[in-house]
Amino acid sequence: MEQAIQVGGLIRKGRYTMFKTLANITFGFMVVIGLMMMAGSAGDCDGKCMENANTLGEMFAYASMGLAVMVAGGIGFYHTNTD
Repeated sequence: MEQAIQVGGLIRKGRYTMFKTLANITFGFMVVIGLMMMAGSAGDCDGKCMENANTLGEMFAYASMGLAVMVAGGIGFYHTNTD
């Protein structure tokens, strides 16, 4: 017999829903982290610190890694929520 768990007014049954919630949180963080990696890939400082700025190759590497993390999180989020 499964035990009902009340979380925030919602009643969830079983371990599957707990895993699904944890997976949604993890994949959501992946999407946000990937977006932040892509946004911060240039390391821009308005030209005042050009000796510390990223090269074009480093910028594309960080942006592509961020895109990969964001897409992986989105795919995982999609597959977790489709039944």
